[in-house]
Amino acid sequence: MTAETPRPGSRRLLIAGGGLPSLALALALKQAHGPALAVTVIDPGRADPGRHRGRAYALAAGGRRMLDRLGLWPRVAEAAEPITEMVISDSRLADPVRPVFLTFGREAEDDRDPGEPFAHMIEAEPLAEALAEACRGAGVSIVAAGVVRAVPEGAAIGAVLTTGETLRGDLLVAADGARSRLREAARIGWVGWSYPQVGIVATIGHARPHGGRAVEHFLPAGPFAILPLRDGGPLGHRSSIVWTERSDDAEALLSGGPDEVLAEIERRFTLDLGTLALEHGPSRHPLAFGIARAFRAERLALLGDAAHVIHPIAGQGLNLGLADAAALAEAVTEALRLGLDPGGPDVLRAYERARRFDSFAMAAATDGLNRLFSNDALPLRLARDLGLGIVDRLPGLKRFFIGEAAAARGSRPRLMRGEAL
Repeated sequence: MTAETPRPGSRRLLIAGGGLPSLALALALKQAHGPALAVTVIDPGRADPGRHRGRAYALAAGGRRMLDRLGLWPRVAEAAEPITEMVISDSRLADPVRPVFLTFGREAEDDRDPGEPFAHMIEAEPLAEALAEACRGAGVSIVAAGVVRAVPEGAAIGAVLTTGETLRGDLLVAADGARSRLREAARIGWVGWSYPQVGIVATIGHARPHGGRAVEHFLPAGPFAILPLRDGGPLGHRSSIVWTERSDDAEALLSGGPDEVLAEIERRFTLDLGTLALEHGPSRHPLAFGIARAFRAERLALLGDAAHVIHPIAGQGLNLGLADAAALAEAVTEALRLGLDPGGPDVLRAYERARRFDSFAMAAATDGLNRLFSNDALPLRLARDLGLGIVDRLPGLKRFFIGEAAAARGSRPRLMRGEAL
């Protein structure tokens, strides 16, 4: 697809990066404004059809409502597996028994719809394909290039592409990842650090059904999460694992052949689900914490990992990015309907107010959880296990945590509440 030429009098939004939040933002704005707003996604990874393969996400209830409002949920619902129960244990790797300290299930009530799961597991490929197809159908332009630099030009901003072409728009959205060149070029500060851990992702086949249950084993090296996927594969049932391991140990653990790697996974997975098979992966990803000191610059807004990077311990990375997209779409839409500049400072300040505190709170919470649970200090182990047990026995506190995990509390953007822009 080539870049759309805005019609006379129309506005133009440029999005640097073609990730899932970027496509959701493009679709939401194009659906809301049609030809009055030209939307161009500049995606340097578009030529790699396998970039999403093997990845899966926990889509919270708020994100599912957003996809439903955009008309996407009917397209991907068959590929999504509802999480009906979450079980949390805390033990050492060699412990013969892994006691369960906390369980989230259907009995908890919050402001979700009756019977609505607090999350669905969905693989990245079908979701990315559905988003891209919907964007094409709505008239979003997608350019297979990268952005070399951005040049504010008063009433517009120019994006110089790797092809040599320059595109101009009212607003440029920097969604170019944690090492965002656009963020650095705009001199937006970054507070962050690397964890001495890596995240290991794989798809596991197993002989017994998971029943929609997600399990998170807190081990001294970090959490080992087993997340239910749609049935399929040679063994009939499948789950995604997100395995956090010390960086110094990961190379040795994964350097063997498939049988040795599967044996290490079995030690952590346990055989509750029967025979296991390695279907895809494992792939390794460095883990880090980071948050931008501002989410905006002149005619520039940060989105997704360009604005914040969090530990995967709570599975909230995609949900934060979708919330960014929903909040920015809302701020831009309100400006356009009032006849205001969608890239003006008031719009960008409104977006930053809507997202910065929530993003910082989630980043701090995941960092704290990782530091609390990724160790084997006996006093901390006793304290956290006592705390988990208290939460499990207090329905009100349990509902609060489920509401946070489901993105169902607080002041949420309209799309995350299932409402139109």
